[in-house]
Amino acid sequence: MNSPVLIKDAARLVSSPLNAERLADLQRHIGRNRFLPVPPSEDNFVGDGDYLAIGTEFLGHFIELGGLHAHERVLDVGCGIGRMAVPLTQYLDPEAARYVGIDPASAGIQWCTRNIGSVYPNFRFMHLDIANALYNPDGYIRGTEIALPFANGSFDFAIMTSVVTHLPSEEILPYFREISRLMELGGRLFLSAFVIAPDRGAGLSPRVEFRRDGEGPAWYGNPRAPLAAVAFDDGFLDKALEAAGFEIALKRFGHWRGSNGAPHYQDFFVAVKTSRGVS
Repeated sequence: MNSPVLIKDAARLVSSPLNAERLADLQRHIGRNRFLPVPPSEDNFVGDGDYLAIGTEFLGHFIELGGLHAHERVLDVGCGIGRMAVPLTQYLDPEAARYVGIDPASAGIQWCTRNIGSVYPNFRFMHLDIANALYNPDGYIRGTEIALPFANGSFDFAIMTSVVTHLPSEEILPYFREISRLMELGGRLFLSAFVIAPDRGAGLSPRVEFRRDGEGPAWYGNPRAPLAAVAFDDGFLDKALEAAGFEIALKRFGHWRGSNGAPHYQDFFVAVKTSRGVS
């Protein structure tokens, strides 16, 4: 079965700047580039799998699904240890584009600054002491009061890969509203998530089985460490995005539930900042 996709006039809202052949050439070039920085496996805290291959795969999704152009200003929320940033160094225009990665884990920011920012001056990494029970339990900035140190309309493209999968439900809308504030009209937010759609296998997965947290919209893969893997009821993220001033251009279910033919593991959203809601 092909991956279910919801598109609201996506051709009007988002278009890919590269055709399939040029994108494949770019990805092959990145895969062959032995000079790109890769952290030691013992320092990689952003998940299993091949660091560079996964980042290169996501670069393809950013371009093909999110319409990321080489000249755009990119905000990477939860940049970790640079898995998304490294392939982007080979695509973003060093003269016109800029990239900012933020994360509550200082060790990852330090590695990125030393190994990426020192070589690519249009790439900047910032540690923000945001509280998160999993990654930064002693942080002083509450997620419900998130405020990022950038002016309105500072970015054209925002990334949240494997971020909402580690946030409690009460922090979702504050994050979306703050990112919306930072986005230029027409800017896109690309995010990955776990969505519990009852007609698509409920919370069952070959790797993790989610269980509902009380009466709320959140489901936890591990009740002992709730933020290790968080899923949400289908529709919860959609409503939060719309309340924050986004229009959903694309929603695509991944294969985390089992084999459904999807080319990616988590569920994907591409949301476009519009004039509605947050200005």
